[in-house]
Amino acid sequence: MKDISIYFKPVPKNLFEKTGELFSSIQIHDESGFPEIDKKGVAIIYTPEYRNSEIDSDIQNDSFRSHLYRMSNGDAWNFEIYDLGTISPGEKESDTGFALSQVISELLKKDVLPIVVGGSQDLTLACYKGFEVHEQMINICSIDNTLDVGDPNTSIASNGFISHLLMQRPCYLFNYTTIGIQRPYTSKKDVELFDKLYFDLCRLGQLNTDYRVAEPFLRNSDLLTIDFKSIKSADTDPLVYTNPNGVSASQICQMSRYAGISDKMSCLGIFDIEPNQSNAASELLAQIIWYFMDGYASRVGDFPIGSKKNYTKFYVHLDDFDDDLVFYKSDKSNRWWLEVRYNPDVESMYDRHQMVPCDKKDYDNALANQIPDLWWKTLKKIN
Repeated sequence: MKDISIYFKPVPKNLFEKTGELFSSIQIHDESGFPEIDKKGVAIIYTPEYRNSEIDSDIQNDSFRSHLYRMSNGDAWNFEIYDLGTISPGEKESDTGFALSQVISELLKKDVLPIVVGGSQDLTLACYKGFEVHEQMINICSIDNTLDVGDPNTSIASNGFISHLLMQRPCYLFNYTTIGIQRPYTSKKDVELFDKLYFDLCRLGQLNTDYRVAEPFLRNSDLLTIDFKSIKSADTDPLVYTNPNGVSASQICQMSRYAGISDKMSCLGIFDIEPNQSNAASELLAQIIWYFMDGYASRVGDFPIGSKKNYTKFYVHLDDFDDDLVFYKSDKSNRWWLEVRYNPDVESMYDRHQMVPCDKKDYDNALANQIPDLWWKTLKKIN
């Protein structure tokens, strides 16, 4: 493993003043030195790089750490927790992005899941670049109230980075999902682009009807980024956030746990956090991280980590359709997948995408002769 300690500054001493049960379980980069990363687990990284956004980049606030340190050590948490400190902004924004991508790349090699906190959401691109060393197609999921597509011919920005991600060569992006979009803040052109690329959208109204609709999307993703501004301002800090009708605090914590449980999820980023936010907002930020780690502790080794040979297999015949649809139900978690078949000799890079997470409703709809949208979208991307 390369030496990544060169990119970090230690956690400030003042954050150790009020500590609790979880504090004693975290290997923290303090003045005594950088922790030795030798076991599987999660690593917390604070990255206050805001120059591509409208947020004041001169202020740093990692008080979420003191809130997190005071929390309990979850039941049966059998993994290492590292707090690696702060990646300070470099001379240019690209320097910070390079440092972050290098850190993520090395952590993934060690089977350590990075939790990146702070900075603007365009750091999603740096997180994505951390996966490039694996040379495999990945899925990204954002919890956001808008689509941050932007223009590839203009500078990257917090609210315009997806177009830059799509222009990467080689491009390892297989799917992009945005959960919680609000139509008043989402242009028709961006929605049409997502449809054209067979990407997934989950509207806030769908989420409010049943938050569990988000689980298959999160289970299908390698990288999750959360725009903190997409949370309802009454649940964060109405003095600095302005979204009156976003995702609720309970929804974001539940979705964070769903993401942590997913055996495919390999990186979490929480961005667009106002440094001058209230203690209550920082407490919520710490809770989001805690619930993600609680989910991580509850992983059961489902696909793609475990074998599907012991899953219950269901065949569904549809009218005017040559092949049966094949569903799988996990014997460990009772979660569902839909198989999308293709010729494996054509593109082996798609192997890990042939099993698409779904729920029982998709199976029930197939029984009613309705082909799930996720089947069509996946097949179009593979072919």
